[in-house]
Amino acid sequence: MTDFFIQGITQDSIVYLNGEFIPLSEAKISVLDRGFIFGDGIYEVVPGYNRKPFRLKEHVARLMRSLDKVSIQTGKDASFWEDLMRGMVEKSPWEDNYVYLQVTRGVAKRDHAFPNPPVAPTIFAMTSPFKRLTEQERTVGVKALSFPDERWLHCDIKSVSLLGNVLAKQYAVSHGVQDVVQFRDGLLTEGASANIWVVKNGVLLAPKRDNRILEGVRYPFLMELAAKVGVPFEERDITKAEVDNADELLLTAAMREVVAITTYDNKPVGEGVPGPVFWKLRKAYDEVLAAL
Repeated sequence: MTDFFIQGITQDSIVYLNGEFIPLSEAKISVLDRGFIFGDGIYEVVPGYNRKPFRLKEHVARLMRSLDKVSIQTGKDASFWEDLMRGMVEKSPWEDNYVYLQVTRGVAKRDHAFPNPPVAPTIFAMTSPFKRLTEQERTVGVKALSFPDERWLHCDIKSVSLLGNVLAKQYAVSHGVQDVVQFRDGLLTEGASANIWVVKNGVLLAPKRDNRILEGVRYPFLMELAAKVGVPFEERDITKAEVDNADELLLTAAMREVVAITTYDNKPVGEGVPGPVFWKLRKAYDEVLAAL
């Protein structure tokens, strides 16, 4: 493989690009790719444990839903995506890794309208090392700040157009915390790249799965775990006042699993440590992973 330098990347791994497996250093796309020009594309992230993809079918189903919602036609069925992502996870140089998959509308002259006739989509996939939760994140939790949700109104689509999420995440980083808790019209939506959960009086609460949030693959998974360990669950609108007065706040995402938010807007959540509902769900989560 050729010598190369990309900030933050230390290994020239193999990637998939439009039907070929090639070194990352040799992967190139056109500057007229609509993903580059317009952010016209969909992505998916699949974690792999011991080179085994986790909740693969659910990730593929979400990918295909998003592609359908923006009318990107790939001609690929679920088995293609599953085989591709499973193969990437298994061949990765890292035992615990994750696949980043991106599909754009392809390369065409710059025009807001879809290319007519359609062009071939650009399909790209790569793996990166998956750094599991640190002991501090598990036992101490993370910090978050409230933040206005000013993104577009199709957050249910896993679009590569992520500037709103980027600005939210940077707000967190620049203020010395790990994430934000976003609100639209006084109601909880989500984090910068995670679902947010509220615990009050032993009940697990989550925002409605509608256009205001991206339904994480861990959303139904956490519902399953809650049922398994006997934690009541409600899906409904959640006000900022309810978040401000929560007994526990939780965060879920593919790369962060489930973690407790123990400091919110510079104040402790509950006792300021991960609470009993978190530990029940965390234990059940770990049991599922151990059985892979």
